Formats: sequence, structure tokens, C-alpha cells
Amino acid sequence: MLPDGLSSYLAERWRGIGLSLVIVVATIWLGVTGQLGLYIHPRYFIFTTVMAVLGLVFVVSSFVYRTPSSGEPVSARRRAVALSGSALLLVIAAVTVLALPPATLTSATATQREVNSGGLDGAAAAEDAAALVGTGDYERLSVKEWVSLLAQSDDPALYADKTANVTGFVLPDAADPDNVFYVARFVVTCCAVDAQPIGVPVYQPGWKATYDTDDWVQVTGTFVSNPSARSADALAVLPTTVEPVDQPSDPYVY
Repeated sequence: MLPDGLSSYLAERWRGIGLSLVIVVATIWLGVTGQLGLYIHPRYFIFTTVMAVLGLVFVVSSFVYRTPSSGEPVSARRRAVALSGSALLLVIAAVTVLALPPATLTSATATQREVNSGGLDGAAAAEDAAALVGTGDYERLSVKEWVSLLAQSDDPALYADKTANVTGFVLPDAADPDNVFYVARFVVTCCAVDAQPIGVPVYQPGWKATYDTDDWVQVTGTFVSNPSARSADALAVLPTTVEPVDQPSDPYVY
């Protein structure tokens, strides 16, 4: 049986210390395994990892250096309840953060945010796209770069001789979900919380018979005036091939 002073100390401090330990260890683990990009922009990788290591140092120090107790008597039952509650909370936190695999954002998030309504740095994206367009290698243009070009002009003549080859997850067009879907990605500016969905519209009636929402696909095709009367997009890709692909290790764009 633990002495009164030790059990009181554990009951008072382990909950906060333990939760902090779970958080910093999970952050370091995500950094080491290359999965930190599922939550934050790469520009913050070093800062976040360094702060997590410093946090780990402080957490370990808090185990070593014990603060004086208040000296107030605590009943055995109250100590047991506090210790049990702390232990259960730590187990739940550890399982949730460490045992469950990190998951990417999906259409469930995209449907709550308007597609192509934000997340793009217009000037920077336009410069990147223009640089690739100048080479004539249009198939190297990413979803982000095509979306940037389409935002500047939807004149069909500008895209008549350009083949798109884009990869993303399937996101139904809310206005015409039976005939049009987006090859979509999330643009992350700071972290996954502020991620915005962008996508290149694809016109393929009956696509639901072959693909499911959130499936990752690679679409190759040419731009045409969107045949859909309900879709808000003036242009859409008329696909020549739609191939299923695995989700990339870095599913977001920046």
C-alpha cells in the first residue's frame, strides 16, 4: 500500500503530467515516422519537433522534481478514485493518440467547405503554373496549378490542346453528383484545421458505378466546355483514362 503522501502526490500530478507525456511522445513519433505532414504544414516540422523534445524534457523533469504537497489529509477512498480516474484517462488518451493510425482529411470535411473557394496563393500558384505551361509539359501540372489556371480564365480555346494528368481523391460535385466529380486535394496553409479543398472537375456520367467517393484516382483527359447544365464549373475534364491509385504518402498540397 502506498504511503499517504505518495498516493496524494500521484493523484494530484499524474493526470496532467501523463497527458502531457502522451502528447509530446505522439508528436515526436509522428515526426520520426514522417506522418507529421498529415496535421501541419512542412514549414513547421522543425519547430514542432524541437518544441516537442523540449516538452519531453520538462515532463521528465516534473517526474524527478516533486513539488510540496498541500498537507491536507486525503481519505483512502478519495485517493483510490483519483488514481483510478487518472490511470483510465491516460490509457484512453494513449490508445487514441498512439494506437489509432493517423487519418487524412476526406470528403466529409470537404463537403463542409466550398471547393475552390480558398487556400490558394493566387500570385505564387499562377507563377508556378505559368512556368510549367511555358515548357509545354502540361501533364506535369498538379491539381493546384490547374485550379489556379482555371481561376484566371475559363476560355475553352486556351485549354484545347492541353492534356491534364492529375491525381486526387474523388469528390462529387454537389450541384451534379451523378455526372461530375472533382479530382480533389486539400491545400494546407498552416495545419489540417485550416485545410481547404480544391479540385479539377471531371465530367463522366455514371461514374458512381465504378468509383466510390474518397477513392484515389489518376485522371488523364482534355478540357471541354462542361456538358453538365447544373455544374457551376464552365470547363471540365473529359477523361480518356481514370485509374485507381494508392493514396500518396503526402496527400496534401501546400
